[in-house]
Amino acid sequence: MIPRLHRRTHSPRDPLTEALGRPLSPAEGLTEYTVVAHWPGLDDYTPDDEQRTWTSVQWAEHLEDPYLEHPFAASPDDDRRAILHLSIRLHPDDRELTGPEWAETAQRLARAADIEIPGKESGCRWIAVHAQHRRLDLIANLIHLDGAWHAPPTDILRRLADEARRIEQDLNLIPARTGPTTRATAHTVPAASAQLASVLTQLTGEQAGPLAAVRGLIEHTAHRVAHQPGTNGADTAHRLELIARRLHAVQQDLNTTAAQLAQPPIAAVPPTTRRRSR
Repeated sequence: MIPRLHRRTHSPRDPLTEALGRPLSPAEGLTEYTVVAHWPGLDDYTPDDEQRTWTSVQWAEHLEDPYLEHPFAASPDDDRRAILHLSIRLHPDDRELTGPEWAETAQRLARAADIEIPGKESGCRWIAVHAQHRRLDLIANLIHLDGAWHAPPTDILRRLADEARRIEQDLNLIPARTGPTTRATAHTVPAASAQLASVLTQLTGEQAGPLAAVRGLIEHTAHRVAHQPGTNGADTAHRLELIARRLHAVQQDLNTTAAQLAQPPIAAVPPTTRRRSR
């Protein structure tokens, strides 16, 4: 999977034309199989009774709307080119991804590029287009809904490359070569193990990990249930406490697994060849 960051433009029409591989049309509707993902605010932006299958021209106009709504928005250096375009291509020998996998890939790349920030309501408008074989395009307008200019991170290429490597591992795709074959073979397994160990460590973190948060909620619920009037309160609280303990045991097992994955592999010692004496 190879990510590419295109030069920013004033209009989304050329990037969308390139993504589709054909000219924009006021008659051709782009279904959910083509526009595989989009910014979350679109659901509130579009009335329930409005047709959801837009034409390619309508999608381009949708991405252009922030220019009309905020005509003076610009970057700190007065750059008005607000259309960000990035694309990825799969390895020629990769399998074809399913629709949900393309959508997941688009969401992850949008977050890696910082054009999609979870929980931010006034973010960027963006869409992801899968119209060509083994290719995905993300097109975004960097003008926020509130008129603020969104500055992409300075290390956006590194972020995209790192996320592409993680997506390759999660979806069992063929990794892009970053060097000679022998060198890549020597470092692929340790790098993958270290990344998996990092993921497990984040899951099991006692301060900010999701498993610890769930366990804390279960323990809190058990405490409250125990003080509720009724004959089953104590039994329910006890069952919840047992669940919390099992979850804690899972955390410990995952921590142990993460520690094992983080250890460098031990190189095998080649057998010595014994020479027969004559």
